[in-house]
Amino acid sequence: MPTPCAEDAGWSDPTTPRHVFGNTWFVGTCSIGAFLVTSPQGHVLIDAATAEAAPHIAANIRASGFKVEDIKTILVTHEHNDHVGGVSELQRLSGAKVLARSAAADALKAGIADRRDPQFDIAERFPVVANVHTQVDGEAVVLGPLRIDHLPNTGHTAGGSGWAWTSCEGETCLRIVYPDSVTAISDKTYRYLDHPAHVAAFRETLARIKAQRCDILLTTHVQASNLLARLDGKQALVDADACKAYADRGLQVLEKRLMDEKNGVAP
Repeated sequence: MPTPCAEDAGWSDPTTPRHVFGNTWFVGTCSIGAFLVTSPQGHVLIDAATAEAAPHIAANIRASGFKVEDIKTILVTHEHNDHVGGVSELQRLSGAKVLARSAAADALKAGIADRRDPQFDIAERFPVVANVHTQVDGEAVVLGPLRIDHLPNTGHTAGGSGWAWTSCEGETCLRIVYPDSVTAISDKTYRYLDHPAHVAAFRETLARIKAQRCDILLTTHVQASNLLARLDGKQALVDADACKAYADRGLQVLEKRLMDEKNGVAP
């Protein structure tokens, strides 16, 4: 039975791993998504929660029947502690290369994002990561039979990425989409209206997510899609409209944020 999670569970609170579909496994925490995509030629880990959660994620990978040492590539969604704090330790344990977009790669090498991040003033430091390579926007990550498509997801941060791949069980193949967070939130310094290029890229991100063929939506924060309930069979896991709804919610938040800034009530 899966380990239950409290409604107010923290970023690092442990829970049992769950099989998503085909070669895809949830290995994260009660609050934060981390996913293992497996193949006979090696595995890809996407996100690693916090530094405190890294031993738990490693244990979840092993409990799912896989070796941490067989991880060849680590991918990330965005450059915040709650999603990349554990990357350094998982990279050390596996020897994997780490791939991230330019702004996120800079942050991983420094242990913190810079002022390009809307949340820079309130961002937490995380362990510096070794062996970081820059992900080319839109270039697929290929490992043996695995092909993981890259979705540039500027918005929540400057270096955000989404990822999408196809997993199969027998003759049934489903498209899995793991977009970045889409919430327009910031510290008290950053105003989206002062960064029109970032806002334009944010809109492109939301349109890109909305346009995806999307059988299974995974999310960086499990609560954003009731992910654990869906993986536990309490709610439908497959929903072809899930990415559209997720992007629409993000757009509503962005539009409200822009209006609030225009009216002088944010941040």
